[in-house]
Amino acid sequence: MILTGKEIEKRIKSGEIEIDPYNPENLGPNSYNLTLSANMMGYDSNSLLGPVLDAAKNNPVREFTIPSDGLVLLPGALYLARTVERTYTSNLVPMLEGRSSVGRLGIFVHITAGFGDTGFRGFWTLEITVVHPVKVYAGMKICQIYYHTVEGEVTPYTGKYANNEGIQSSQLYREFDAVQEKDK
Repeated sequence: MILTGKEIEKRIKSGEIEIDPYNPENLGPNSYNLTLSANMMGYDSNSLLGPVLDAAKNNPVREFTIPSDGLVLLPGALYLARTVERTYTSNLVPMLEGRSSVGRLGIFVHITAGFGDTGFRGFWTLEITVVHPVKVYAGMKICQIYYHTVEGEVTPYTGKYANNEGIQSSQLYREFDAVQEKDK
């Protein structure tokens, strides 16, 4: 089941859900709108064809800030951003979706990473792409979080993205490192 907005609010008051900072105006009928931080990141590459990312390596990134007058995102690039809000829940599954108003501008907020595990604590890293140039602004409502109840024993998330403090590029290379260590 998905929690209603009123149930989200109730569980925030009880401490079962944490959203920091919390703004009651961002609460919807069955979700909460999260906002875009000014901090962004992109992968660096010297390739004429654009970035050639290697899943087995820690790919270099560059960090930048959205200026107060906005930033134009361009097609063909992958932008990593984060939410202003840090969230936590111990016994619910948080899910992230783009807002329809954002999608109607051709902005894809996450490629495949909309699923949060029980016990995830941190900022949400957003994988943003656009279908045509679009200007975005820090603080805009970019996506929505909603919550599923779970059945059975809860195992808290302790993976490589746990307790993050900012934008995180892919950590998939750590899985390759673990395989190589096991093979030694």
